[in-house]
Amino acid sequence: MRIGELARRTGVSERSLRYYEEQGLLTAERTPGGHRDYCERTVDRVVRIQQLFAAGLCSTKIEQLLPCMRDEDGGPSEVATSKLVTELRAERDRIDRMIMDLRRSRKALDSVIDAASGI
Repeated sequence: MRIGELARRTGVSERSLRYYEEQGLLTAERTPGGHRDYCERTVDRVVRIQQLFAAGLCSTKIEQLLPCMRDEDGGPSEVATSKLVTELRAERDRIDRMIMDLRRSRKALDSVIDAASGI
């Protein structure tokens, strides 16, 4: 499929898809005319990349992680390593800290809203 169709099917801009390719997160065959031609399973890969970005991972970490995941279900492949597990646990801990910070911020904001509302 061409880049426009992949963009429509995944809801990801063509610009982002080109960025993913530049970062080594996606690959595409080229037609004789030089157009990108993606295989069907690329849809799952783009969805997975979006999930990992949404989780706060950077493209470098995602590039390390993708070969260790199956695109169809996101489960681990046989190439997952203990080093990667350690790095991902650290990433999860960072996200947990961010969640706690956000909860504290929300609680402070709720107090201000309550005070300003006369509650």
